[in-house]
Amino acid sequence: MNHLDSPDEQATVSRMHRPILLIPAFNEETSLPQVLDRVRETGIDFEIVVVDDGSSDRTGEIARNTGATVLRHPFNLGYGAALQTGYKYALETDTEFLVQLDSDGQHNPADLSRLLQPVLEDRQDLVIGSRFLGSDYRMGALRAIGRLLFSAIARLFGLRVSDPTSGYQAMNRRVLSAHSQDSFPVDYPDVNVLIAASRQGLRISEEPVDMSAETRASTMHGGFRSLYYVYKMLLSTWTASAIRRK
Repeated sequence: MNHLDSPDEQATVSRMHRPILLIPAFNEETSLPQVLDRVRETGIDFEIVVVDDGSSDRTGEIARNTGATVLRHPFNLGYGAALQTGYKYALETDTEFLVQLDSDGQHNPADLSRLLQPVLEDRQDLVIGSRFLGSDYRMGALRAIGRLLFSAIARLFGLRVSDPTSGYQAMNRRVLSAHSQDSFPVDYPDVNVLIAASRQGLRISEEPVDMSAETRASTMHGGFRSLYYVYKMLLSTWTASAIRRK
């Protein structure tokens, strides 16, 4: 069931700026058309915002031709920077709600309403789409160990999340404001960001989502970047833990 299908709920959303569907993209001309087609099939009235993070292919052109708002970086700044560009755009346009969706096709747009509904109803500030709730999703051994490690670290700070690296999230303006600060990482906005948000008093929960297995090696976590990722997460998590709890 699409939770936004009832007339009352559709009317509530239409009285405000449409929710934004934020899609950060870097050289995704192959996968982006299918992602945008699947989003349109949901029938939810989003403003689709694609942040073209300095792509060298037709990513921006493809997005623009489908009617999406395209925000382009002159060169590749990183996944976190692309997200933050979208957050700041949402704040500038007085948007109340935003859902972020990856451009590689791994996230299922059919789950958009499930993520957004608790935020629309003011039950949560940030909802994470978890591929591990009620699912048999599997990832590589090293990444699985990393997930368990950072989930355990999050629990030390009172935050229970099964999928701390999920980029499939819904949020309100409180989260957008928190994520638009200079401390937001330009590269790896994962459990460090979640802990910082929790320490600032933001309400965080998870919803089960259907997520496809990755069809290619991660550009953020492969090779020596895996070691750097662990180092960066530990360092930034320690920094986030220093935020005074509200």
